[in-house]
Amino acid sequence: MDTPSPMLIGAEALERLVRDMFAAAGCDMAEATDIASHLVGANLAGHDSHGVVRVPRYIDWMRAGYVFAGKQPQIVTDGGAFALLDAQFGFGQSAAKRATALGIERARQHGAAIIALRNAGHVGRIGHYAEQALEEGLISIHLVNVAGSSLVAPFGGVERRFSTAPFAIGVPLTGRPVVLDFATSRVAEGKVLVASNGGKPLPPDALIEPDGRLSGDPHTLYGDYEPVGPRLPGGGSGAIRAFGDHKGSGLALMCELLAGAFTAGGCSGPVEGRSRIANGILSIYLSPKHFGTEAEFQRMGRDYVEWVASSRPAVPGEPVLLPGEPEARNRADRLARGIPLQPDTWAGIVQSAASLGVQAPQL
Repeated sequence: MDTPSPMLIGAEALERLVRDMFAAAGCDMAEATDIASHLVGANLAGHDSHGVVRVPRYIDWMRAGYVFAGKQPQIVTDGGAFALLDAQFGFGQSAAKRATALGIERARQHGAAIIALRNAGHVGRIGHYAEQALEEGLISIHLVNVAGSSLVAPFGGVERRFSTAPFAIGVPLTGRPVVLDFATSRVAEGKVLVASNGGKPLPPDALIEPDGRLSGDPHTLYGDYEPVGPRLPGGGSGAIRAFGDHKGSGLALMCELLAGAFTAGGCSGPVEGRSRIANGILSIYLSPKHFGTEAEFQRMGRDYVEWVASSRPAVPGEPVLLPGEPEARNRADRLARGIPLQPDTWAGIVQSAASLGVQAPQL
């Protein structure tokens, strides 16, 4: 069966619609704007898995009482250069934005800072927070887990044990900033969600069935589902695979231990007694100015990344790209041409908007 062609939607109109939806659902305008800007920003960067495809799910979570509007992160422990915040199950986009701002402030003061955040709603694309720190000239490292979300099988296993456990690093090199951002799973759960809505197909080895067979079928994760409607990650009997075999599996384990257990927000499992999922983040911020190496760091770093990027391409005409450069290219292209959404994804958003009394634009 042919995959339907995506629809192109202007970023400004899409962000306005998503903002109005969350405002109608009970968020104040500042929070609704934060959520909408982040989600549309993920689409602009080419990470559709963390973009507006998640809007209906977020609205459902609000209605179920799994995530709350208007919650401010509370400081649990404050040691100056380190702090632990509790998001109180508020929206992750606003909670993580504030946690990152605190990390920036403390790193400017002390030269380095460690900020932990627990009990946050889905925080979205982690590279967004690395970019937030980059704008202030800071290096940042982010380890993330999802408490209560067992989706990924460990290397050598078939049963779910890890969350998708993202990891990101931002390095502020003038003129050529580097942002590494990836899930420790073979694919993010959001990419399975996009594929289930008729988007980009999954690699044929992205998922694993209980009998060990590899799969690229979203039904492995979700079970049965309608063309337009919710996808339940617990509905299927299979799991997502870790990327890079033992390497991704080991990194996922460390994300669970440091972002989940260390923050006391909880790991991906066991999940008995949990009614919701929540993100935990352990972030490290470093100020090159305070370390006294900024000039050398900039010179050596730029020389090195230019040298790396100058490697002769394996495919003529396709140069080596540094982490963060594909996102920058996507952003420029999609701002100019529009954001591509699969018809089923758009239909789900329109349906969710209608339930809130919000009129979606006619396309």
